[in-house]
Amino acid sequence: MTMATKELTGRTVFIIVASAFAVIIGVNLLMAFLAVDTFPGLEVKNSYVASQEFDTRREAQVGLGWVVQPSYADGQVHLVFTGPNGVAVTPQDLQVLIGRTTEARDDVRPEFTGYAGRYSAPLELARGKWMMRVEAVSEDGTPFRQRLELIVKG
Repeated sequence: MTMATKELTGRTVFIIVASAFAVIIGVNLLMAFLAVDTFPGLEVKNSYVASQEFDTRREAQVGLGWVVQPSYADGQVHLVFTGPNGVAVTPQDLQVLIGRTTEARDDVRPEFTGYAGRYSAPLELARGKWMMRVEAVSEDGTPFRQRLELIVKG
C-alpha cells in the first residue's frame, strides 16, 4: 500500500502563518488589556510640582540618616527605625501602606504599635513580594517617605 503525499501549497502556508500571527496578536492584546486593567494609577497628582520639590525633600530626608528595616514573621509585620550610629528613632505620625506592586486590590494600611524605634502590626500576608510605602515625620517636622520591599517566604 502506498501513502499519498499531499502537496504543500502557498494557500496552506499562508493559513499556517496567519494563524500563528493571530494567536500571537491575540495573546498580546489580552496581556495589554490585563496590564491596563490592573494598573493602580499615578503616584502623584502633579508630576511637575513633585519634580520641583524632589531634591529639597530628598536632601532633608537623607539628612535625618534614618534606616528602616522591615521583616515579617508569624503573622506580624515588624519595622525597626534607626538613626545615625544605629540609635533607635521614634517617628511621629507613622503610616504604612502594604500591597502588591502589580495591583491595588490587596492594599492595606495596618495599625502599627510600639516604641523606641520598634513597631509591629498583625497582618496575614501571602507568600511572595510585597511593597511597603512608609511615611512618617521626624521630631523636627521633616517628612520621611520610603518605599521598601518585603519578601514573605512560606
